[in-house]
Amino acid sequence: MRGKSGDALVPLRRFFFPFLAGLFCLVWAWSAPATPQETVQPLEESRFPSLESAIRIKGPVTFCGEFVPLHLPDVRERLEKELLLMLWDRAQVILWLKRSGRYFPHIETLLKGTGLPEDLKFIAVIESALRPHAGSGKGARGIWQFIATTGRKYGLTVNEYLDERRNFHLSTRAAIAYFKELHGLFNSWTLACAAYNMGEEGLKKRIEQQEVSDYYHLDLPTETERYILRAVAAKLILSNPSHYGFNLASNDYYTARKFDRVRLKHKYTAPVLIVAKAAGTYYKTIKDMNPQILTDVIPGGEHTVFLPEGAARNFAERYQPLIMKYRTQFRGMTYTVRSGDTLTRIAAKNNLPLWKLLKLNNLNRKSLIKPGQKLVIMK
Repeated sequence: MRGKSGDALVPLRRFFFPFLAGLFCLVWAWSAPATPQETVQPLEESRFPSLESAIRIKGPVTFCGEFVPLHLPDVRERLEKELLLMLWDRAQVILWLKRSGRYFPHIETLLKGTGLPEDLKFIAVIESALRPHAGSGKGARGIWQFIATTGRKYGLTVNEYLDERRNFHLSTRAAIAYFKELHGLFNSWTLACAAYNMGEEGLKKRIEQQEVSDYYHLDLPTETERYILRAVAAKLILSNPSHYGFNLASNDYYTARKFDRVRLKHKYTAPVLIVAKAAGTYYKTIKDMNPQILTDVIPGGEHTVFLPEGAARNFAERYQPLIMKYRTQFRGMTYTVRSGDTLTRIAAKNNLPLWKLLKLNNLNRKSLIKPGQKLVIMK
């Protein structure tokens, strides 16, 4: 009986259920509240030249005012290779272009003010892709990729708490000083840039061994042989992006962050959070504007701190009561070092993490302490 009655209902199901579904959709569509339509801008159609045509380079080509000898087949081939590799990664080039709006104006201003060629800005592109936090396996850091020893030589602080190689404004001044010295040594911007990559002593040795002072005729490490040609390729693309199919509008470029600067001078560490409060901004903003600050405190001493534009006005009046209130929390909370003490033992005695003891006293794990010395502690 069940089978027969079920078979009899099949035609009714085929008609009735689709009818109900259609009726529901109709009612829902009629009763649903109208929602504003989002405006979606149509995507532009991609149009860019073929890779083959893009590498048909017409001279003359210069870098820092010095001619690139494209008549040498080897040099032309190497430059074509670098152009092809860059143009293949279009997303990376777009990021270079967008970041150039943030960093190039300041670099150009400093280069012009010191009489250095503007093309040196392309060294920053090939060194770090214009990323302040860029790092290498060899320990280089920042947009200009200074190693620690070279950074210190040109006035940058590099320690456990501060790494000024990461600060674009401070490191750019150091890079310009370094380039000036290298040009004085080699009397050639091409060789100066090669030395920037491989070190001046290594380049001097190669020049003496080979009795050649022309970069394009020197046998150099592979990275250095590519270095200048990569900078030239970056110059060709970024100086005329539309020629290579990159059509960014003016508002597509990132803009430089406007800032104020203040000098903080204090004996003990100062929390970044207090600086942010005095500047009327966020902790993250201060950290972003001061990538050289590696921890959540600014070490004792005298330091330049970058603040959002306008925040320096009356900053001292807001900062002083905040830092004084913070300091009162630690008044009398000091420990006098005794004979046989170690930093680890002192931290354990005072129920204090070692890293915090070090931070409070602007020390590191290798710092030497002596009996009678006062250390700030927090319980």
